[in-house]
Amino acid sequence: MEATYDVRVWQIEAHERQREHSYGVRWSVDGQKRRKTFQTFALADGFRAELVTATHHGIPFNLSTGLPDQHSPVASSTSWYDFAIQFVDTQWPKVSANHRKNTARTLMITTTALLGGVSPGVGARPFRTALREWAFNTNRRDKAPAEVIALLDWARRRSPTMDIWDDPAAVSDVLLALGTLLDGSAAAASSVRGHRRILNVAMGYAVRWKILSKNPLPKGRRCVPQECAAVDRRCLLSPGMTAGLLTWIGHRPRMGRCYRAYFASLYYAGLRPEEAVALLVRDTTLPECGWGELLVHATRPETGRHWTDTGQVHDERNLKGRGEGDSRVVPAHPELVLILRDLIEQYGLSTGDTLFQGERGGLLAGSVYRRVWAKARRASLSEAEYDSSTGKRVYDLRHTCLTSWLNSGVPPAQVAEWAGTSVAMLYATYARCIVGQTKELEARIEPAQSLSALEDAAASTTQ
Repeated sequence: MEATYDVRVWQIEAHERQREHSYGVRWSVDGQKRRKTFQTFALADGFRAELVTATHHGIPFNLSTGLPDQHSPVASSTSWYDFAIQFVDTQWPKVSANHRKNTARTLMITTTALLGGVSPGVGARPFRTALREWAFNTNRRDKAPAEVIALLDWARRRSPTMDIWDDPAAVSDVLLALGTLLDGSAAAASSVRGHRRILNVAMGYAVRWKILSKNPLPKGRRCVPQECAAVDRRCLLSPGMTAGLLTWIGHRPRMGRCYRAYFASLYYAGLRPEEAVALLVRDTTLPECGWGELLVHATRPETGRHWTDTGQVHDERNLKGRGEGDSRVVPAHPELVLILRDLIEQYGLSTGDTLFQGERGGLLAGSVYRRVWAKARRASLSEAEYDSSTGKRVYDLRHTCLTSWLNSGVPPAQVAEWAGTSVAMLYATYARCIVGQTKELEARIEPAQSLSALEDAAASTTQ
């Protein structure tokens, strides 16, 4: 490795422009001029101080890197933009389509914050779309159109190096951006926590590959906004409301019975929406009368064809929190059995067909059933009920089902098994929704805690 002591370091150059500021450090190694640009004066001054200190201590400079031999050139020579792309490509084959999408969104926000803004003459949304949908999408990056390539080239040139994470101000700017929406309002706590988890993984990757010496993100529960995991009782549907909604949906032309059966599977069997979408006819046991069974063994979350390996809108995943090939059996209420039998007969479905199909075949689209549900709420609920949180999300049908099971006295362990969750998560989520058992519990507690008879006995003894 060739090295030299012929080094000269100049003063920091400040460049002030209308939209951005930068600070340049210039030095020469064996007559060859070097230059490095920083977004803040503090970073530039710190880097220059390292160079000057090395010359004073007689440390040789590497001719190829232009840096002191003892200096680790990785962080200062690695662009954040290039690192983010490398991180995405490394994670891509190992994670789900939905995780890929969330990773791209986190890196998009982080990159925009580190760049200090967007490309001149371009709005925030087009620039963010270029980052999210093209730069941080392994499958699409090489197919980006010319106008997107121009935006990404600007981002690459403007991108700071990884040593920007040594600047507390830059870290604070990123964390602020991750917690703020485009309109300036605060992002949901769940979104912020998701962004922080993904960025922590990225920082861990940088540390593991010795690009950074440590994770620069602050630690501790106080650094992450807390979210309430418990279900709000106000979102639950009464039997009367549910009956009105399903009746209105069932009378819709063409696909009304299919939509009604889909929502009924969430209300009666507590399925997650993506689990119901994945059900096949052969996964159902539907006797002529009485209870049936549903075999749940897959999920088909809708993430978009740009994020899946198959190019389909729906991803193919195992059950949430379970291993590959695992399944669970869920009891089917007698009324659900009749609804599903009617659906299969009405549409002439065979054993290998998808149970809930779209109007043109294939899987039922999330945008479609959410739109149907919104119209049903508008048509079936009163104005006050419609404006409230009651049944506002399709997922509230599952919440209503699990709450009904718990309030009917089904043991929590059994409810957790049917629902595909843990008992701990079940208690944390639905503890506030358990009602109707107060009188019985009070009757149990009253004699156990009663002291009146003992107090009378003690009083008679002392007399």
